[in-house]
Amino acid sequence: MALYLIAPSIALVGAGAVLAARARFRLRRIDPVRIGVDIVEVRDVASALASPRAERYLRLVYGAGERRDCSSPGFGVEPSRLAARFAAKEAVRKAIGGAALEAPWTSIQVERGPGGEPLVRLAGPAAAAARELGLRRFAVSLSHEPGYAAAMVVATR
Repeated sequence: MALYLIAPSIALVGAGAVLAARARFRLRRIDPVRIGVDIVEVRDVASALASPRAERYLRLVYGAGERRDCSSPGFGVEPSRLAARFAAKEAVRKAIGGAALEAPWTSIQVERGPGGEPLVRLAGPAAAAARELGLRRFAVSLSHEPGYAAAMVVATR
């Protein structure tokens, strides 16, 4: 079943609704989207950072840009920011599915864009899985509160 956009915020699904609306509105087909969402407990990331294997954890999961983006002078790496990025990585994996579920964590990078907005950058197996599905654009939203961090990703062609 196709999804059609009638106005910026109104969508109709189903052939009958589309036929009825064609006479009144100009319709535009929307490309399919894939969505991923995840939530992480900040204390899990804080525990990993407090462990003797903290450096290994950081290298295996986060790229240099992510670690830099999640650090503050005088405070070091902030667990809530890292947790939000971990949630985003997991949301990207869910949105792509397939081979991306086995991709190394560092093949999915969530960094700050020029305006401070989060951006998704893919490499290696994650990028290959996205290309196979024709996914080129990823929008990501991050949120972190004292106990939890969450992310939602929308991938489109």
